[in-house]
Amino acid sequence: MERTCHDLSPGGFGGVKSIGTGMPDLPTFVLDREFDAPRELVWRAWTDPELLPRWYGPRVETIVHRLDLEPGGLWLVEMRWSGNSSYQRVEYTEVTQPERLIWLHSVSDQDWNIIPDPMVANWPRVLLTTVTFEELRDRTKMRLTWTPHEASDAELARFSGAVDGMGKGWGAGMELLAGLLSDLQT
Repeated sequence: MERTCHDLSPGGFGGVKSIGTGMPDLPTFVLDREFDAPRELVWRAWTDPELLPRWYGPRVETIVHRLDLEPGGLWLVEMRWSGNSSYQRVEYTEVTQPERLIWLHSVSDQDWNIIPDPMVANWPRVLLTTVTFEELRDRTKMRLTWTPHEASDAELARFSGAVDGMGKGWGAGMELLAGLLSDLQT
């Protein structure tokens, strides 16, 4: 299967393009974005528990309950809106400062146990997430990939059908992140 790449460079969506994955059975969401900020600052925005809530989870209150930035460490995050809460559990598998973060991303209950997504039937219980940060002089190219991890056929089908719409939520977060990075440099 081909993966879809949403280019979210400054100026909005640059279009949708397909790229071969080398793994024909796994749908993969890819988001590329360039930021007018040095790589160390972009890394900090992704790894500082004081900065993450300022951009992660647009239009909700984001609460970082725990952030252990090391392989095997956990990032436990709650998103609140209109009296509701959603919980996410991230387990880091690789932390290579300031180049790459790899983690297993799951929906969880309030006790941080991995659960099926209560809002989306057949959503993959675990997503393998990779975020890379490439230095481009005074700019940073960031790439995020999301791939279902040990998913059932129904979960793969659900994820594959949702790939084209994933850029909307991530895009809103990337706009907030770009604004935050600009603020941090002034």
